[in-house]
Amino acid sequence: MSEKYKIGISVGDLNGIGFEVIIKSLLDNRVLDYFTPIVYGNTKNASFHRKANNITDFSFNVINDVDQANPKRPNLINCWQEDVKITLGEENEIGGKYAFISLERAVDDLLAGKIDALVTAPINKHNIQSESFNFPGHTEYLQSRTNADDVLMFMLCEDLRIGVVTGHIPVKEVATNITEEAILKKLRLMNDSLKKDFWIQKPKIAVLGLNPHAGDNGVIGHEDNDIIVPAIEKAREEGILCMGPYPADGFFAGSTYKKFDGVLAMYHDQGLIPFKHIANRKGVNFTAGLPIVRTSPDHGTGYDIAGKNMASHESFLEAIFAAIHIVRNRRELSELLENPLSFHKLSKDKD
Repeated sequence: MSEKYKIGISVGDLNGIGFEVIIKSLLDNRVLDYFTPIVYGNTKNASFHRKANNITDFSFNVINDVDQANPKRPNLINCWQEDVKITLGEENEIGGKYAFISLERAVDDLLAGKIDALVTAPINKHNIQSESFNFPGHTEYLQSRTNADDVLMFMLCEDLRIGVVTGHIPVKEVATNITEEAILKKLRLMNDSLKKDFWIQKPKIAVLGLNPHAGDNGVIGHEDNDIIVPAIEKAREEGILCMGPYPADGFFAGSTYKKFDGVLAMYHDQGLIPFKHIANRKGVNFTAGLPIVRTSPDHGTGYDIAGKNMASHESFLEAIFAAIHIVRNRRELSELLENPLSFHKLSKDKD
């Protein structure tokens, strides 16, 4: 069997479905053949969610440090000792406070090399805000912790990989943030990730337009012709195989996305609405451009169904296996690059 990786898991908002999808993902012991889970949370809180969702015959192996992990059990590190009042379905300060404690401890271990990758359960971007966490979300926090120059929110499923130029910003600010340099940066990140993280030697990338009908030759806005087209041309000069801009509606309706290894959307909803429809609850959010590997499910805190045993764990389990896959690809590529002859042979074989 291939190497088992230690996968760290932050629990997200305690009042949401984070613990539920985590426990459901680890219920089948066969998944432990592929990775060793390290959950950063609290045993009492885990038991609360297990009982609320009527999940039986499950328990965590409680440890103080990753070194104590049992590779044949789901492991949990108690990150706090005090009693915490969980109010299922409620957005409050407690949910944000302990979501951050879990995340911070997991990232500390990730940066220290104690775990191989991080899978994050959903947080509430409002109640987690504090003096210690002043970011729009996980992505920006991890970018700050790793000192990464730029990152790409890269959504993954079997049929589609899609990233966005602008992330969590108001729609009214999208157009002013669409620049040649911004598009070029994301295209470089996507191209590099497709090669390094997914082993696609010659990625084909589609670029979506900003305006309806990709501007219709300037009739519906000038950004497509004046900004996006020049960015695509510059990227191609750098050896990035990208095409567009494509009108987003016809691009997805006609299944054109299936002809590409990656798709770059201009803004959040342009990319994520079709993605979540196509992924059908099995989508994964991957933060490309970081020196570490982080994935998450493509859903939120699920306050409306918290504690009702209704949450699907499919996306969370997909996020775990995506993290394993990316870690393995990065490490195997690193080993191959240390032996240029082997890497050259592999590249020729893949071509």
